[in-house]
Amino acid sequence: MNRLRAFILIIGLVVISSCNNSNNSSPYDELLSRPPYSSLTDSIRQNSANAELFYRRGMLLYRNNNNPPALTDFKKAWSIDKKEPYAVGISNILVADKPDSAISFLKDALKDLPQSVPLQLNLIQVYANKHQTDQALAACNKLIEQQPKHVGVLMIRSDLLESVGDSAGSLQTLEQAYLLAPFNQDLCYNLAFKYAQAKNPKTLVLCDSLLKNDTAENKAEPYYFKAVYFSNINDKSRALQQLNKAIQNDYNFLDAHMEKGRILYDQKKYADAIKVFQLALRVSSTYADAYFWLGKCQEALGKKDEARANYQRAYGLDKSLTEAKEAGERL
Repeated sequence: MNRLRAFILIIGLVVISSCNNSNNSSPYDELLSRPPYSSLTDSIRQNSANAELFYRRGMLLYRNNNNPPALTDFKKAWSIDKKEPYAVGISNILVADKPDSAISFLKDALKDLPQSVPLQLNLIQVYANKHQTDQALAACNKLIEQQPKHVGVLMIRSDLLESVGDSAGSLQTLEQAYLLAPFNQDLCYNLAFKYAQAKNPKTLVLCDSLLKNDTAENKAEPYYFKAVYFSNINDKSRALQQLNKAIQNDYNFLDAHMEKGRILYDQKKYADAIKVFQLALRVSSTYADAYFWLGKCQEALGKKDEARANYQRAYGLDKSLTEAKEAGERL
């Protein structure tokens, strides 16, 4: 859900920036009495009913990674005036630090601000973080009812549907978003990859349109998506052609190197595949998958000592590669 987190952060900051603390005693008094907070603290002492002053100090604290006192200030501002930026400030911190409290707060805040997009996005986020995907989808669908043409929300819904195995629904939602924003590159790339994974020939049409609009002639991704499509329909020759074009446009495109190496491995061209995976390691010397596939090629060629060493390197770099660990132990 990395896209969801980034999207919420952008929306939240926009809303927060659009709006331009204090108990008599606070555990943060010493911090708040020092610059850059001291001038706002003095103003708060003179006008403790001004929600905006608490909010501004909270934002300054938040930007300086002082979340606990920032949360206190945001809550104080919200208690004085039920404005969206104040609720967004509270929920941003709670989503990251106290997810259960975030859900409770967001549900209450949305009673006061039922049309708030950033608050609904934060609710989707916290449900997703807790792997409560059904609740996240329900919240997302409710937001789409309010904002049916909101491309970002549709993209989030697509990710959620994919996470529960509804690839068809995920693709359909992305197509809906594409009709609204055909020049959104991130959306187009996601759609092209889904088409390729689904063996859908629309991959080629979409990628050709992306290449046609590539006036600088340096995009690699459309060629890669076409390669994935050709590989999935078992046209390995055309897949390799597209991968070579992708690498020609972007030598550092690791996915293209890896896909090319895997195709060569499947074709039992182990020596050629080794060269490709070695190129990938020149791009990133700590890329665990490249060491793993290098080991597979070497094992196929009977070079067991070299293979074992690379399996061990792969697992050392990425403990989730249990297949590499098992292969190394086997040898």
